[in-house]
Amino acid sequence: MHRAKEVMKVSDGSLLGDPGRTPLSKKEGVKWQRPRLTRQALMRCCLVKWILSSAAPQGSDSSDSELELSTVRHQPEGLDQLQAQTKFTKKELQSLYRGFKNECPTGLVDEDTFKLIYSQFFPQGDATTYAHFLFNAFDADGNGAIRFEDFVVGLSILLRGTVHEKLKWAFNLYDINKDGYITKEEMLAIMKSIYDMMGRHTYPVLREDAPVEHVERFFQKMDRNQDGVVTIDEFLETCQKDENIMSSMQLFENVI
Repeated sequence: MHRAKEVMKVSDGSLLGDPGRTPLSKKEGVKWQRPRLTRQALMRCCLVKWILSSAAPQGSDSSDSELELSTVRHQPEGLDQLQAQTKFTKKELQSLYRGFKNECPTGLVDEDTFKLIYSQFFPQGDATTYAHFLFNAFDADGNGAIRFEDFVVGLSILLRGTVHEKLKWAFNLYDINKDGYITKEEMLAIMKSIYDMMGRHTYPVLREDAPVEHVERFFQKMDRNQDGVVTIDEFLETCQKDENIMSSMQLFENVI
Protein backbone atom coordinates (compact mmCIF):
# COMPACT_ATOMS: atom_id res chain seq x y z
CA MET A 1 0.00 0.00 0.00
CA HIS A 2 2.77 2.40 0.91
CA ARG A 3 4.57 1.59 -2.32
CA ALA A 4 1.41 2.30 -4.29
CA LYS A 5 1.03 5.65 -2.57
CA GLU A 6 4.60 6.62 -3.47
CA VAL A 7 3.98 5.80 -7.11
CA MET A 8 0.90 8.01 -7.22
CA LYS A 9 2.38 11.21 -5.80
CA VAL A 10 1.28 13.91 -8.23
CA SER A 11 0.49 17.42 -7.09
CA ASP A 12 -1.71 18.75 -9.87
CA GLY A 13 -4.76 16.61 -9.26
CA SER A 14 -4.34 14.64 -12.48
CA LEU A 15 -5.67 11.13 -12.64
CA LEU A 16 -3.03 10.17 -15.14
CA GLY A 17 -0.06 11.82 -13.54
CA ASP A 18 1.77 14.19 -15.88
CA PRO A 19 4.21 16.12 -13.66
CA GLY A 20 5.50 18.16 -16.58
CA ARG A 21 2.07 19.59 -17.31
CA THR A 22 1.25 23.12 -16.21
CA PRO A 23 -1.25 22.99 -13.33
CA LEU A 24 -4.66 24.11 -14.53
CA SER A 25 -4.81 26.86 -11.94
CA LYS A 26 -1.79 28.53 -13.54
CA LYS A 27 -3.15 28.56 -17.08
CA GLU A 28 -4.57 31.83 -18.31
CA GLY A 29 -8.30 32.00 -18.76
CA VAL A 30 -9.07 28.99 -16.58
CA LYS A 31 -11.48 29.97 -13.82
CA TRP A 32 -11.45 26.64 -12.02
CA GLN A 33 -9.21 26.58 -8.97
CA ARG A 34 -6.65 23.78 -8.72
CA PRO A 35 -8.34 20.80 -7.04
CA ARG A 36 -7.42 20.12 -3.46
CA LEU A 37 -7.41 16.42 -4.21
CA THR A 38 -4.20 14.90 -5.53
CA ARG A 39 -4.09 11.85 -7.77
CA GLN A 40 -3.33 9.85 -4.64
CA ALA A 41 -6.65 10.96 -3.17
CA LEU A 42 -8.49 10.31 -6.42
CA MET A 43 -7.13 6.78 -6.57
CA ARG A 44 -8.73 6.03 -3.21
CA CYS A 45 -12.06 6.34 -5.03
CA CYS A 46 -13.41 2.84 -5.74
CA LEU A 47 -15.11 3.91 -8.96
CA VAL A 48 -11.93 5.52 -10.30
CA LYS A 49 -9.84 2.47 -9.41
CA TRP A 50 -12.40 0.24 -11.12
CA ILE A 51 -12.37 2.34 -14.28
CA LEU A 52 -8.61 2.89 -14.55
CA SER A 53 -7.83 -0.78 -13.93
CA SER A 54 -9.55 -1.39 -17.26
CA ALA A 55 -8.20 1.65 -19.08
CA ALA A 56 -5.17 -0.22 -20.41
CA PRO A 57 -5.85 -2.42 -23.45
CA GLN A 58 -6.50 -5.93 -22.22
CA GLY A 59 -9.03 -8.73 -22.38
CA SER A 60 -12.40 -7.69 -21.02
CA ASP A 61 -14.19 -9.83 -18.48
CA SER A 62 -17.54 -8.52 -19.69
CA SER A 63 -19.78 -11.22 -21.06
CA ASP A 64 -20.96 -10.44 -24.56
CA SER A 65 -23.89 -12.79 -24.10
CA GLU A 66 -25.25 -10.55 -21.36
CA LEU A 67 -25.10 -7.56 -23.70
CA GLU A 68 -26.75 -9.06 -26.78
CA LEU A 69 -29.98 -7.16 -26.25
CA SER A 70 -28.19 -3.84 -26.49
CA THR A 71 -27.08 -3.76 -30.10
CA VAL A 72 -26.65 0.01 -30.32
CA ARG A 73 -23.35 1.16 -28.86
CA HIS A 74 -23.77 4.32 -26.82
CA GLN A 75 -21.55 7.15 -28.05
CA PRO A 76 -20.37 9.77 -25.57
CA GLU A 77 -20.93 13.48 -26.00
CA GLY A 78 -18.02 15.44 -27.38
CA LEU A 79 -15.02 15.45 -25.08
CA ASP A 80 -14.89 19.23 -25.24
CA GLN A 81 -18.44 19.42 -23.91
CA LEU A 82 -17.69 16.93 -21.13
CA GLN A 83 -14.53 18.82 -20.24
CA ALA A 84 -16.64 21.99 -19.89
CA GLN A 85 -19.18 20.17 -17.71
CA THR A 86 -16.60 18.53 -15.44
CA LYS A 87 -13.31 19.31 -13.77
CA PHE A 88 -11.45 16.52 -15.52
CA THR A 89 -8.87 17.16 -18.22
CA LYS A 90 -9.27 15.81 -21.75
CA LYS A 91 -6.62 13.15 -21.06
CA GLU A 92 -8.40 12.07 -17.90
CA LEU A 93 -11.73 11.84 -19.70
CA GLN A 94 -10.18 9.77 -22.47
CA SER A 95 -8.66 7.38 -19.95
CA LEU A 96 -11.90 7.13 -17.98
CA TYR A 97 -13.90 6.50 -21.13
CA ARG A 98 -11.51 3.79 -22.33
CA GLY A 99 -11.84 1.97 -19.01
CA PHE A 100 -15.60 2.52 -18.91
CA LYS A 101 -16.05 1.02 -22.39
CA ASN A 102 -13.85 -1.98 -21.52
CA GLU A 103 -15.99 -2.75 -18.49
CA CYS A 104 -19.31 -1.68 -20.04
CA PRO A 105 -19.17 -2.16 -23.83
CA THR A 106 -22.74 -0.91 -24.23
CA GLY A 107 -21.74 2.45 -22.80
CA LEU A 108 -24.11 1.93 -19.87
CA VAL A 109 -23.49 0.67 -16.32
CA ASP A 110 -26.18 -1.09 -14.32
CA GLU A 111 -26.81 -1.60 -10.60
CA ASP A 112 -25.38 -5.13 -10.54
CA THR A 113 -22.06 -3.71 -11.73
CA PHE A 114 -22.03 -1.23 -8.84
CA LYS A 115 -22.71 -4.06 -6.41
CA LEU A 116 -19.85 -6.08 -7.87
CA ILE A 117 -17.44 -3.13 -7.64
CA TYR A 118 -18.17 -2.42 -3.99
CA SER A 119 -18.20 -6.06 -2.95
CA GLN A 120 -14.67 -6.31 -4.37
CA PHE A 121 -13.40 -3.23 -2.57
CA PHE A 122 -15.21 -3.98 0.72
CA PRO A 123 -15.07 -7.80 0.98
CA GLN A 124 -15.22 -7.67 4.79
CA GLY A 125 -18.78 -6.33 4.80
CA ASP A 126 -22.04 -6.37 2.86
CA ALA A 127 -21.97 -3.63 0.23
CA THR A 128 -25.21 -4.58 -1.54
CA THR A 129 -27.49 -1.94 0.01
CA TYR A 130 -24.97 0.90 -0.17
CA ALA A 131 -24.24 0.12 -3.83
CA HIS A 132 -27.99 0.22 -4.49
CA PHE A 133 -28.36 3.67 -2.91
CA LEU A 134 -25.23 5.03 -4.61
CA PHE A 135 -26.35 3.74 -7.99
CA ASN A 136 -29.72 5.47 -7.59
CA ALA A 137 -27.95 8.74 -6.78
CA PHE A 138 -25.96 8.50 -10.05
CA ASP A 139 -29.01 7.31 -12.02
CA ALA A 140 -30.63 10.74 -12.21
CA ASP A 141 -33.47 9.79 -14.57
CA GLY A 142 -34.17 6.52 -12.77
CA ASN A 143 -34.07 4.32 -15.88
CA GLY A 144 -31.81 1.67 -14.33
CA ALA A 145 -28.70 2.50 -16.32
CA ILE A 146 -26.00 5.16 -16.05
CA ARG A 147 -24.44 6.73 -19.14
CA PHE A 148 -20.76 7.64 -19.19
CA GLU A 149 -21.65 11.34 -19.23
CA ASP A 150 -23.72 11.10 -16.05
CA PHE A 151 -21.07 8.91 -14.47
CA VAL A 152 -18.20 11.38 -14.95
CA VAL A 153 -20.32 14.43 -14.08
CA GLY A 154 -21.16 12.75 -10.76
CA LEU A 155 -17.55 11.74 -10.18
CA SER A 156 -16.39 15.28 -10.92
CA ILE A 157 -18.71 16.68 -8.24
CA LEU A 158 -17.71 14.07 -5.67
CA LEU A 159 -13.99 14.30 -6.27
CA ARG A 160 -13.41 17.90 -7.32
CA GLY A 161 -16.61 19.78 -6.61
CA THR A 162 -17.02 22.64 -4.17
CA VAL A 163 -18.27 21.90 -0.65
CA HIS A 164 -21.69 23.21 -1.72
CA GLU A 165 -21.80 20.91 -4.77
CA LYS A 166 -20.75 17.88 -2.73
CA LEU A 167 -23.36 18.58 -0.07
CA LYS A 168 -26.11 18.91 -2.69
CA TRP A 169 -25.04 15.55 -4.12
CA ALA A 170 -25.00 14.02 -0.63
CA PHE A 171 -28.52 15.35 -0.01
CA ASN A 172 -29.65 13.62 -3.19
CA LEU A 173 -28.12 10.37 -1.92
CA TYR A 174 -29.88 10.62 1.45
CA ASP A 175 -33.19 11.60 -0.17
CA ILE A 176 -33.95 8.01 -1.16
CA ASN A 177 -37.46 8.54 -2.52
CA LYS A 178 -36.48 11.83 -4.22
CA ASP A 179 -39.32 13.87 -2.69
CA GLY A 180 -37.07 16.79 -1.76
CA TYR A 181 -36.87 15.91 1.94
CA ILE A 182 -34.71 13.65 4.10
CA THR A 183 -36.48 11.70 6.82
CA LYS A 184 -34.77 10.14 9.82
CA GLU A 185 -35.54 6.71 8.35
CA GLU A 186 -33.83 7.61 5.06
CA MET A 187 -30.75 8.94 6.80
CA LEU A 188 -30.58 5.83 8.98
CA ALA A 189 -30.90 3.55 5.94
CA ILE A 190 -27.95 5.24 4.20
CA MET A 191 -25.82 5.36 7.34
CA LYS A 192 -26.54 1.73 8.19
CA SER A 193 -25.64 0.66 4.65
CA ILE A 194 -22.25 2.37 5.02
CA TYR A 195 -21.61 0.74 8.39
CA ASP A 196 -22.68 -2.66 6.99
CA MET A 197 -20.28 -2.25 4.08
CA MET A 198 -17.36 -1.22 6.29
CA GLY A 199 -17.83 -4.48 8.20
CA ARG A 200 -16.44 -5.59 11.53
CA HIS A 201 -12.85 -4.77 10.66
CA THR A 202 -13.08 -1.02 11.08
CA TYR A 203 -10.96 0.66 13.70
CA PRO A 204 -12.13 1.57 16.20
CA VAL A 205 -14.68 -1.24 16.15
CA LEU A 206 -18.20 0.11 15.61
CA ARG A 207 -20.98 -0.77 18.01
CA GLU A 208 -24.28 -2.14 16.72
CA ASP A 209 -26.15 1.01 17.75
CA ALA A 210 -23.57 3.40 16.26
CA PRO A 211 -25.62 4.24 13.12
CA VAL A 212 -28.71 5.04 15.20
CA GLU A 213 -26.77 7.33 17.55
CA HIS A 214 -25.07 8.95 14.56
CA VAL A 215 -28.39 9.72 12.87
CA GLU A 216 -30.13 10.92 16.06
CA ARG A 217 -27.32 13.41 16.64
CA PHE A 218 -27.24 14.62 13.04
CA PHE A 219 -30.99 14.82 12.60
CA GLN A 220 -31.52 16.82 15.76
CA LYS A 221 -29.10 19.44 14.47
CA MET A 222 -30.39 19.47 10.90
CA ASP A 223 -34.15 19.51 11.49
CA ARG A 224 -34.10 23.13 12.56
CA ASN A 225 -37.86 23.68 12.65
CA GLN A 226 -38.52 20.26 14.20
CA ASP A 227 -41.05 19.21 11.57
CA GLY A 228 -39.62 15.70 11.20
CA VAL A 229 -37.94 16.20 7.83
CA VAL A 230 -34.77 17.93 6.61
CA THR A 231 -34.97 20.25 3.59
CA ILE A 232 -32.08 21.00 1.25
CA ASP A 233 -31.69 24.45 2.84
CA GLU A 234 -31.58 23.01 6.36
CA PHE A 235 -29.09 20.38 5.23
CA LEU A 236 -26.74 22.85 3.53
CA GLU A 237 -26.91 25.44 6.32
CA THR A 238 -26.35 22.95 9.14
CA CYS A 239 -23.56 21.04 7.42
CA GLN A 240 -21.60 24.14 6.47
CA LYS A 241 -21.86 25.63 9.96
CA ASP A 242 -21.07 22.47 11.94
CA GLU A 243 -17.45 21.31 11.92
CA ASN A 244 -18.35 17.94 13.43
CA ILE A 245 -20.80 17.20 10.63
CA MET A 246 -18.35 18.35 7.97
CA SER A 247 -15.64 16.09 9.38
CA SER A 248 -18.10 13.22 9.53
CA MET A 249 -18.77 13.75 5.84
CA GLN A 250 -15.27 12.37 5.32
CA LEU A 251 -16.70 8.93 6.11
CA PHE A 252 -19.04 9.40 3.17
CA GLU A 253 -16.24 10.60 0.89
CA ASN A 254 -14.11 7.59 1.77
CA VAL A 255 -16.67 5.12 0.44
CA ILE A 256 -17.29 6.54 -3.04
